[in-house]
Amino acid sequence: MENERAKLFTDGACRGNPGIGGAGAVITDESDRVLWEGRAYLGRCTNNIAEYQALILGLKGAMARGICHLDVYLDSELLANQVNGTYKVKNENLKVLMQEVRGLLSSFASVRVKHVLRCHNALADRQANLAIDEHSG
Repeated sequence: MENERAKLFTDGACRGNPGIGGAGAVITDESDRVLWEGRAYLGRCTNNIAEYQALILGLKGAMARGICHLDVYLDSELLANQVNGTYKVKNENLKVLMQEVRGLLSSFASVRVKHVLRCHNALADRQANLAIDEHSG
């Protein structure tokens, strides 16, 4: 995967805000073949924390696969703008998570972060909701 770009889709889900949360991430190749899927049950959290945790989960998944070039797709406009530096992170809990995100991002040769509409993020959304359903069921 050294010279190929991979796509990372991440999504956080909360049943209520705050509420029971889950994180989901999916990595595909440039032809949209799924290379990896991950999910994590988060317990009680806010939607923004779930979004950050999903991004962290996905970045760790990409690192573990030796991916060097990554396009990240987020349906959270807030998170995309915070990662790209357009918006400042004001919330103290999110500042801690952003430090972790920045550290992970620095491990890649190149990363592009883009906001996408929710309808283009169905695979990651499914993983985030499965994380909650599996824990609740």
